[in-house]
Amino acid sequence: MRVSVAIFCCAVTLQLCFGQAAERSLDGRRAELNRLLADEWEYSLRTQPEFATQVGDDRYNDRLSDLSDKAIADDLKHARQSLERFEAIDAAGFPEPEKLNRSLMLRSLREAIERAQFKDWEMPATQFDGVHLGYASLASGSPFRNGKDYENYLSRLRQIPRVFEQAIGHMREGLRDHRMPPRYLLEKVAGQAQQIADNPLDKSPFTEPLRKFPDSISEADRKRLREAIESAVKNSVAPAYTNFARFVREDYAPHGRLEPGVWALPDGEARYRFAVRHETTSDFTAEQIHQLGLKSVTEIEAEMLTIAASQGYNDLKSFNEHIRQDPKLHASSGRQLLDLYTQYRDQMYGKLPALFGRLPKNKLAVVPMESFRSADAVPADYSPGAGDGSRPGRINVNEYAPEKRLLLNVEAIAYHEGVPGHHLQFSIAQELTGLPPFRRYALDLNAFTEGWAFYSERLGKEVGFYRDPYSDYGRLQNEMWRAVRWVVDTGVHAKHWTRQQMVDFFHQHTAMDDQNIETEVDRYIAWPAQALSYKMGQMKILELRERAQRELGARFDLRAFHDAVLDQGPLPLDMLDAVIDEWIAARR
Repeated sequence: MRVSVAIFCCAVTLQLCFGQAAERSLDGRRAELNRLLADEWEYSLRTQPEFATQVGDDRYNDRLSDLSDKAIADDLKHARQSLERFEAIDAAGFPEPEKLNRSLMLRSLREAIERAQFKDWEMPATQFDGVHLGYASLASGSPFRNGKDYENYLSRLRQIPRVFEQAIGHMREGLRDHRMPPRYLLEKVAGQAQQIADNPLDKSPFTEPLRKFPDSISEADRKRLREAIESAVKNSVAPAYTNFARFVREDYAPHGRLEPGVWALPDGEARYRFAVRHETTSDFTAEQIHQLGLKSVTEIEAEMLTIAASQGYNDLKSFNEHIRQDPKLHASSGRQLLDLYTQYRDQMYGKLPALFGRLPKNKLAVVPMESFRSADAVPADYSPGAGDGSRPGRINVNEYAPEKRLLLNVEAIAYHEGVPGHHLQFSIAQELTGLPPFRRYALDLNAFTEGWAFYSERLGKEVGFYRDPYSDYGRLQNEMWRAVRWVVDTGVHAKHWTRQQMVDFFHQHTAMDDQNIETEVDRYIAWPAQALSYKMGQMKILELRERAQRELGARFDLRAFHDAVLDQGPLPLDMLDAVIDEWIAARR
């Protein structure tokens, strides 16, 4: 008996030892994950100083990114090494949030490594995005609170010639490798860059910070900073833009590809497959999405016809033509557009407590879009604020050619870009202190972010807005707009459509103005598959909401559902599905 007791005691002791060792091992693995996440975040801030500024980290405000071949190679090497480190962590026993952190980081790193094969850096400029437009917006995303901020900005201005030279080097590599954007879009790029270069000092986007100094800066320092910044713009920035415009116009654009679809590139089909998977976070093929788009167009037309009939029109074609031709349905001025977006922002703010338990702290401004990009831009877009609230989010309203812009979809776009759309979602994500920073700021998940913003347009209807039938038709027009995107984006990039086929399809199924149609199709050509993300994300959120209502019945709470969708930050749609399933189970 004494032997049995001794054996039992020994076994208990061993179990305790093994349990303590396992616990120490678990704690060590969790600590290692958090250390790697922190290291990866610091690497992102250090190598992307403009991004660091955007999220409110001021440590690198005097630097611009290194676009050199070496920096690109180093970045890819770092991604591969980081992937190995994160894969080596055994997540058994981790809390679910930490498992999700690891899964999201692994997904991000794997996509970055896969994307590298397409060498996107060899096509760094389109009319919609690129180095020439990004740096022209430098001032609007930078802090100007004191003299140090101005000195940092001056340092960045002096580095602009370097980044342009690096970009031109990559464009020459793209020319060699036949990775070229369409010629007609590159001609727009040359014009945009030349316009920025030709701006007089008092109109230049780079001298915007000189038009209002903070009170803390003395007159002597203002004079010194003004002279130094104007000199940098005149002698460094403007010549760099002129040189870039000349290169694009004379040496680059003439060799641009003639076909609008990305299929025309050497790796075009594989590139588009990757883009579709990345932008939709799904396994849908281009053909499946094309057919879904055609089906959705038919379904939405039935809803639109009801409103058309209420206004005395028996078919959509005649009603859409009436809308295109009626000057009262078009803007009369940029000021009118700005005022409407402000009005819709303000009225929606009053309804947010009925839709959400958590509301963002950061403010939302409505401002005119920068003139250097407005001619080729969307009706409005959103710029996130700083994570610490020091810079508000912004709806950038396109005031270019207002008489050509329809008013009927302004209300829906205001909810999409502002609240309860992008501003609410991005601001809440930034304020989720329980998540690691890369999940609050850095995940490139358009299916979630654009899907949420598109879903938000419907919330305006649920709280009693879109009272004017034309505005409600504009809401449905926006629904049609996103369904048409499914058809024309896959049409041009997978089915070899021409640009004119894209334009014609828009005219056949929407009342959109010509100005908007032109910029839209050019955007899809320049940014393959991004336009697919909106409806894909909205469709998933609506599916999850219907599932939650069905399974929870009387226990379903819309405010709680919305909080559950948003309180994990942006997620791939499959992971969002799993998160909401867990939420439903917990509520049940």
